[in-house]
Amino acid sequence: MKELMAYILQFGTLNKQQIDFVEKKATAIALRKEEYFSEAGKIPKQVGFVVEGVIRGCYYNNKGEEITRCFISENSLAVDYVNFEANTASSEYLQAATDCRLMVFSKQNWEELSQTIVGWESIQSKMVQKCLYQKSRKGPVISQDATTRYLEFMENYPSLINRIPLVHIASYLGVTQQSLSRIRKSIR
Repeated sequence: MKELMAYILQFGTLNKQQIDFVEKKATAIALRKEEYFSEAGKIPKQVGFVVEGVIRGCYYNNKGEEITRCFISENSLAVDYVNFEANTASSEYLQAATDCRLMVFSKQNWEELSQTIVGWESIQSKMVQKCLYQKSRKGPVISQDATTRYLEFMENYPSLINRIPLVHIASYLGVTQQSLSRIRKSIR
């Protein structure tokens, strides 16, 4: 819980009563590797904060190939916020790439925070902006060669290299697993 509160307090101030209220509205959950936090075709029902582990955002292209779009690691929000807010079905999956521990807020509890805590909407807005930025940033530039994309991945996500399956890294980079293995051997 302390990680969640430290994260929230980066974006604004809350008094002790407000902190207690936020803590009361959050629930701890665990996801096993490969379990889904939210699924394509379903309406996202909760906002998660990653305490431990890595979640990946992925979708299927028109050829039925799974594409990893982003990685969400510790001290970050995990939510398809646009669809969560609009109450519409998601087009992507949020799946545990490792075993994960999260603090989650149901839609009702998330809305109660806005209705109860003065200034929460400003804090929430800043958290959501950071979440959207993290999900959209640092995607591989497909016009770059695969080695450059991998080197940039290592620079942007140094803590993920040995934590998540290579198949997900390869998907994120837009290369086959065999190509990624060759690239990794060539830069050692």
